[in-house]
Amino acid sequence: MPTYDYECQTCGHQFEAKQSMKDPHLTDCPLENCVGPVKRKIGVGAGFIFKGNGFYITDYRSDSYKAAAKKDSESASASSSSSSSTTTTSASSSSTPAPAPAKAGTTA
Repeated sequence: MPTYDYECQTCGHQFEAKQSMKDPHLTDCPLENCVGPVKRKIGVGAGFIFKGNGFYITDYRSDSYKAAAKKDSESASASSSSSSSTTTTSASSSSTPAPAPAKAGTTA
């Protein structure tokens, strides 16, 4: 349940109230000697910190999934490094500019 901050418009008393989002706003100050109207303040929300294991999707993956993912990432990095070296070699040896890519929806 959310916690809302209120402030009395008459005496300045500030307090918190746990209410459902569907509940109506409080209207009267809870102090015994004050019957002033209260106004709900805009809150900053709750701050929280995640500590420890278990907050990432990869923390719960099986060992077989982790091994397959590692294998895929290694093969992807190996193929990208070999294709980038091939691309740079062919681009440096060629003196003519590469043709412009075809526009989408056209056929050659």
